[in-house]
Amino acid sequence: MNRDLEATPAVALAVAVFAASTSAILVRWSAAPSSVAAFYRVLFTTVLVAPIAVTRHRAAFARLSRRDLAGAVVAGVALAIHFAAWFESLNHTSVAASVTIVQVQPVFVALGAALLLDERISRATGVGIVVAIAGAAAMSLGDAGRGALTGATAYGNALALLGAVTVAGYTLAGRSIRQRVPVFPYVTVVYGACVIALFLLVGAQGHPYVGYPAREWLLFLGLAIGPGVLGHTVSNWVLAHLESVVVSVAWLGEPVGATLLAFVLLAEVPDAITVGGGLVVLAGVAVTTLERERYLGND
Repeated sequence: MNRDLEATPAVALAVAVFAASTSAILVRWSAAPSSVAAFYRVLFTTVLVAPIAVTRHRAAFARLSRRDLAGAVVAGVALAIHFAAWFESLNHTSVAASVTIVQVQPVFVALGAALLLDERISRATGVGIVVAIAGAAAMSLGDAGRGALTGATAYGNALALLGAVTVAGYTLAGRSIRQRVPVFPYVTVVYGACVIALFLLVGAQGHPYVGYPAREWLLFLGLAIGPGVLGHTVSNWVLAHLESVVVSVAWLGEPVGATLLAFVLLAEVPDAITVGGGLVVLAGVAVTTLERERYLGND
């Protein structure tokens, strides 16, 4: 029984990584504008988590300071830009390239923490950052040269990179707030701000909010339940039971899972440059993550 209980967080982490790996596939299957898909993913996720926050953590909302509230709103806007950029990138580049490049976000977290939080960057962290960026550059240069043939473009990769930068901003904005605010109230405020930002983006782009076929609504709901709840929310639960370094490194499996799913479900075969560059990116991110976790653990 004890072994089963000990295995539960590990199984939950595997489920979370797999669930997150389905996000790119669901976006590709959707014929709706990318900003609309992003809007409904976050809206439906908010609808699912907000009741828990309100019923179990009502007092936490009252204790939110203006500074924490403002920080959560900034995090939500950054998350909105992340989703809008990354979802759109999947219309212009391969699943393998998009998901791998957006996974570079720990590199930007390390750089942002050094610039904004005065956290030092060790030599190993610097090596990891350089390796990850070099791998992303190799993937982008390769895709740019083959864009007309494969449909992968530097524009799509640039959008994925923007998604990585903004999700790193979201992570940094929420780092100190999460030390004072429970996860459900925090994500409810963040998702609420994200929903409003995406709602405005959809309107600014002139896309309709309704009128989509039933298939699209099922895909929107799948994005919320799968990557949204089973992916990121379960991962946050796992952090209370497993070391953060284990969780961080496990998330490097998301690009691998997404690439395999794209191969099976979309018949999308990554070429040698994408695979090679992706492996270099993941190696650099792994070094950066491991070294950063070691530093924070010793701080």
